[in-house]
Amino acid sequence: MSRPAALVLIGTPIGNLGDLSPRAIEELASASVICCEDTRRTGKLLAHAGIERPDLLVVNDHNESSRRAEVVRRIEHGERVAVVTDAGMPGISDPGERLVSAVVRAGLTVEVVPGPSAGVAALVGSGLPTGRYVFEGFLPRKAGARAERLAELVDERRTLVFYEAPHRVDRTLADLAAAFGGDRRVVVARELTKLYEEFWRGSLDEAVAWAADTPPRGEIAIVVDGAPAPAEPTDDDVSAELRRLLDGGLSTRDAAADVAGRFGLAKKRVYNLALELGR
Repeated sequence: MSRPAALVLIGTPIGNLGDLSPRAIEELASASVICCEDTRRTGKLLAHAGIERPDLLVVNDHNESSRRAEVVRRIEHGERVAVVTDAGMPGISDPGERLVSAVVRAGLTVEVVPGPSAGVAALVGSGLPTGRYVFEGFLPRKAGARAERLAELVDERRTLVFYEAPHRVDRTLADLAAAFGGDRRVVVARELTKLYEEFWRGSLDEAVAWAADTPPRGEIAIVVDGAPAPAEPTDDDVSAELRRLLDGGLSTRDAAADVAGRFGLAKKRVYNLALELGR
């Protein structure tokens, strides 16, 4: 049975070729053309899967925008266009996002064949909270943009996931420690699914020393614990803020409403404290 024309995003192994799924093999074998970052790497993957090499179209960070029209045209003409990257899921810190946007705008079909993702693998193996997390990918390389991004994340209470190249991981860990504090928990995952897979766990200060002593090799994912919840203010703290507002001329009711809203406290508790001050 012929398959409908579509853009098919296919997850591929992040290291261990045994993670290539049967469905991924089937889709790669039946695709009219495969968009890939590197024809040599994808060629090796196809050879491992026993797939006779189809047409390969190079789509990388530099030419993805210029390839969009060709991909859309191929699908409009009835072709099934597969998209893979060198490793993992297309569109996650890799080419694919702009292709998907163009195909969706053209009213054409997009399908996804799920597969490995280094960020998710690092997260679930980290031992840090996984219920809510933020994927940040690669931090900006320029110092100003990097500092701005980290400042935005200082109070983020969800677990943070970053990608980094081995030759920059020491700098990134140092920047994370400076921004978040050296005692924040971190897990550095490297060579995931490969022979020398490693999960290093400790504080950010300890991670900086570890990376300096034994620079990690291989592709790296960094998982950082979220910011701790702010301590709830004591009655003395609340009373001091209420006194400031009352002395400034606010009514008891307005001062209590203001403080309860800003501190996220029960209105009744704050109002009772305000009444005590009034007495």
